[in-house]
Amino acid sequence: MVLFDNHNHSQFSFDGSRTTVESSARAAIRAGLGGICFSDHCDFYVPPMKASFENVLPEYFDVSQQQAEIDRVQKIIGDDIKILKGIEIGMYEECHEPIRRTLEENSFDQVLASVHYIEQTDPYYGGYYEGKEWKDAYGRYLETIYREMKWLKDFDIMGHYDYIVRYASYPQTSIRYRDFSDIFDEMFRYLIHEGKALEINTKSYEGHRGRIVELDHDVLLRYREMGGEIISLGSDSHEPSRVGASFATHAALLKSLGFRWSAHYESRKLVQLPL
Repeated sequence: MVLFDNHNHSQFSFDGSRTTVESSARAAIRAGLGGICFSDHCDFYVPPMKASFENVLPEYFDVSQQQAEIDRVQKIIGDDIKILKGIEIGMYEECHEPIRRTLEENSFDQVLASVHYIEQTDPYYGGYYEGKEWKDAYGRYLETIYREMKWLKDFDIMGHYDYIVRYASYPQTSIRYRDFSDIFDEMFRYLIHEGKALEINTKSYEGHRGRIVELDHDVLLRYREMGGEIISLGSDSHEPSRVGASFATHAALLKSLGFRWSAHYESRKLVQLPL
């Protein structure tokens, strides 16, 4: 079984100071991975509440510098691992023009599409949840992902659909299929028709501030029932120690649920390897 970690951040991400392309690539070799993709952050909008805490605005990286560094590291490491060039586009409706321009002007192996900020807030700091019941908060997030990825079209992997649960304070620690079946079905129908991947982001299931998100197996079973086969594993690492985190566990889970392949993209073309 050869696995690729398709969601990693390097020194080119605003929050990647704890790692480098080279150190994470070498960690991927030690973890026995076949490949690693650096999908550094590109968010053209940062909520004022976050900027006041972190003094970061906006969050995007120099693509040419990142790709030159990947080429350098690939050359010195050799064939021990494949290092892919990626980007994590932060979808936000007020930033359509710079998002589109960035993807048109650059070439990547993989484009990961995610939602980090919603309704002018950063869920990490909690503001998004204020005044909302859990079902409303989670449902709005799913609807935002669906709306924005349908607009974007030009992406390969839908990132961390349950990101919104990580930082919530509600007792509900999972986005369950039974609670959001209509929007999940719409999302899956689109992904399957367009040949795009659903990400399993292992960072969510390792805990944050004492809170552990639960992966609802029914979400994956419904995706497969509808014909979905393209699954991408991503650790969302920001440090070498987390590269490939919990991949063996989640690969075994996917196999037990009937999935046969793990997916990644090279030069924007789908590659599937047996689990």
